[in-house]
Amino acid sequence: MFWSKVKREKKIGNPLKSGFNFGLTSAVITTTGLMIGLTAGTGSKLAVLGGILTIAIADAFSDALGIHISEESKNGDKQKEVWQATLATFISKFIFAITFIWPVLFFNLKIAVLINLIWGALLITILSLMIAKGQNRRVGRIIGEHLLIATLVIILSYYAGLFINRVFS
Repeated sequence: MFWSKVKREKKIGNPLKSGFNFGLTSAVITTTGLMIGLTAGTGSKLAVLGGILTIAIADAFSDALGIHISEESKNGDKQKEVWQATLATFISKFIFAITFIWPVLFFNLKIAVLINLIWGALLITILSLMIAKGQNRRVGRIIGEHLLIATLVIILSYYAGLFINRVFS
């Protein structure tokens, strides 16, 4: 129902679509980056679970407020659209971030990280495919660009975790 409403609205600046896309992307990038950094830095399943829960709650509110303020600065007189983007961001960020908990609960940490990296890449790929098709752009280029950025975040997070472990242990 939610996604069909988003698809029907083809106008530029659809607040539901913007909020959903931002929330999903932020959930994947932030959660995988944090998970990789904490795993490299601590190797602690508890730390990773705590990090994911923190992302799902605190960062979902933070991103929703950021979108709210951004939309308000552009569309201050359109409060309905501002709140649609705010809620879509919060809900999608929260739900998609929470999905990264399950592998950590049921598998050892290394396997869970691998599963979550695949899950994150799949989510980014599907979203990128939808964006590319919706804009009649080259699918491979959009997917490649988005996965490259995600990969850079993961690599930097891994080395940040190692650095923090070395310096503060």
